This record gives sequence, structure tokens and C-alpha cells, in this order.
Amino acid sequence: MSLFLTTEGGSVWDAILDLLKGTGFYDFNLETVKQLIMMAIACFLVYLAIAKKYEPNLLLSIAFGMFIINIPGAYEVLYQEPVDGNIGGLFYYLYKGVEWVIFPPLIFLGIGAMTDFGPLIANPKSLLLGAAAQAAIFITFIGAVLLGFTDWEAASIGIIGGADGPTAIYLTSRLAPHLLGPISIAAYSYMALVPVIQPPIMKLLTTKKERLVRMKQLREVSRTEKLIFPLLVTGVCAFILPSALPLIGMLMLGNLMKESNVVPRLTKCASNELLNIITILLGVTVGSKAYANQFLQWDTLKIILLGVIAFSIGTASGVLLGKVMYKLTKGQVNPLIGAAGVSAVPMAARVAQDVGRKEDPNNYLLMHAMGPNVAGVIGSAVAAGILLSMANSGFLLN
Repeated sequence: MSLFLTTEGGSVWDAILDLLKGTGFYDFNLETVKQLIMMAIACFLVYLAIAKKYEPNLLLSIAFGMFIINIPGAYEVLYQEPVDGNIGGLFYYLYKGVEWVIFPPLIFLGIGAMTDFGPLIANPKSLLLGAAAQAAIFITFIGAVLLGFTDWEAASIGIIGGADGPTAIYLTSRLAPHLLGPISIAAYSYMALVPVIQPPIMKLLTTKKERLVRMKQLREVSRTEKLIFPLLVTGVCAFILPSALPLIGMLMLGNLMKESNVVPRLTKCASNELLNIITILLGVTVGSKAYANQFLQWDTLKIILLGVIAFSIGTASGVLLGKVMYKLTKGQVNPLIGAAGVSAVPMAARVAQDVGRKEDPNNYLLMHAMGPNVAGVIGSAVAAGILLSMANSGFLLN
């Protein structure tokens, strides 16, 4: 038998041609060019995560997910649906963690297990600063509608203003899953850029006198108060806004475990092992939704633009309410802590501290800023619950 014949009688060259047809090089077209562009963007995000340390814990996974899914031919393999008993692709199953709303609440469980709500309990007024920053969500929602997005899409875009990645993923997966890639990447990119975006806005809206304000030391919060807080918040949320319970409930469960001091192994697992595993799975899955044909569109550019506007409005809203509180308290509140009302914990609080210390090296605002910062976590989840309730009731049109 000739060496150029297969056992079925076909030539070896036919077999080689069939092999090439299964690679990403065979059908090189405009879509392939778009995929190569997305792979280049993914490499840039990897650079930002490693060299600039911009949210590396999640951005690195997102960038790799974006890179691998845009390799020609990879989408069909990784998102292959199970047919006739055959096993589906890896990302087909991993995405169920987002689609079935499993990953974002588990992220909140880990966040709750790491969060100290003491500064918020000691200064309940800081809850107002966290709420004020969420105004950006609803303002951006209106802007997105005016730019031609549907109500449900606009709601998903608006949540970027809360600067809370898991919440953005949670709401988008429910209302506009086709926008999950650009929205999640915008949300986490702007969270990483907090030290770049916020300081100019904070300085523009405040005077030197306001930035020099030294706030009184917060009172000590009792253990009883810390134990009551998660139960109280969960109970109130359940009665008023049940749609926010998947996020708020898991956030408060994690915090209750932390403050109880009776389940140290569970607390450690939630805040370390579990959170790390879910972060990896969530990141690579979300990145895999940034597929070239879906990502490289004019709508994506609009989302990126709306995202930075939303984040800027959130920062400004918090600072402006801080100025109002400065006036009402006759100079006892430093308006800079209002910028921490966005949900980027604890980075936004550290930025408020850094800006304040540039004016006065001995001014310590971190603990005061942590109150609005953790309030922002609750506020963004509540805002997502409000938008979801409006969508489910038919008030927002799909």
C-alpha cells in the first residue's frame, strides 16, 4: 500500500487538509482580525494587572479569559453545548455560575467575612454618603437610555457607577447577559483606576480649608452592636427589597461569621480559599464573554464612556454631600470622605486618606472614610435590587 494512502483509502494530503480545517488558520477572515485585536487588548490588560497592579486578583483572570476565547476556533470548543449525551465545553459549565447567580453572592460572602462595619456603626451618618454616591447609577441609567440602549441594558450599564464588580456582574447577568463582557471589564477597570480618577475630582470640588479638617476619633463599637448589625440589615432588606437579598444576605452572613468569633475556620475559608477560587472562576468566565464579534461594537465604546462618567458622578455626588455635611456640622466633617461612598473597598477609603494627608501629613481620615466605603457596598447592592425589582415589575422595558 502506498505511504500516501490512509487505511480508508484516502490520501495523506486529504487527512492533512482535514487537520488544517480544524485549526484557526484555515478560515482567515475579518472575524479573525477582530479576534487578534481582542487578543492584543487582553495582553494589554495582562500588562496592567502585572506591571501596574490594577486589580490584579481579578483583572488577570479576566484578561486571560478574553485572550483564550478569542483564539480562532476556541469559542466553539470552550462553549460547546452538550448534545446527545456528549460532554459540553468547559466555559459552558463555568458560565452557569454566573447565569444561575451563584458566583457574585459567594464573592459577597467573602467580602462580608473580611469587612468591619464598625466605622459605619460608630458614625451612622456616613450611610448617607454611601447612598449619595449611588446617585451616579440612576443618572447614568438615564444617559444610557438617551443613547439608545433598552431599559434593561441601561440599568446594567448604570450599575457601573456603584464601582462594585460583583454587583455589576449580578445585575447584568440577569438583565443584559450579552453585555456582560464590556460592562464587567469597564467596572473592574475603573475600580482599578480609583487612585487616578478620584483625586482630581476631589480637589476640584473642595477647598484647602475643607481638606484640612480633622475629624474626631470614632467611638468604640461594642461586640453586641456588631452582631446585631448584620441581622438588622438583612431583616430590613428582606421586608423592603427582597430582590437585593442574594447579595445583601450573603454579605451579612459573612460578616456575622466574622463577628461571632465562633466559626474561625468558616470565616477563614470564606475570606480566603472560597473567595480566591470563586474570584478565579468568575474572572476567567466573565473575560470569556468578551468575544470579538460581541465586544468590538460601537455600543462597547458607549459603555466604556458611560462607565467613566458614572464613576466620576458617583465620586462627585459623595463629595458634594460631604460639603453639605461640612456646612451643617460647622466644619466637623471632611468632605473628602464622601468620595469613599463608591463601593471600591478599601481603595476609595485609602484615596481619601492620601488626598487628605497631602494637605496635612498628620490628618488620619482612613477610619472615617471606611464608614462611607462599606456603606457603598450595601448601597450598590440595594440599587441593583431596586433596578431588578423595577425590571421584574414591568416598569423597565426589555
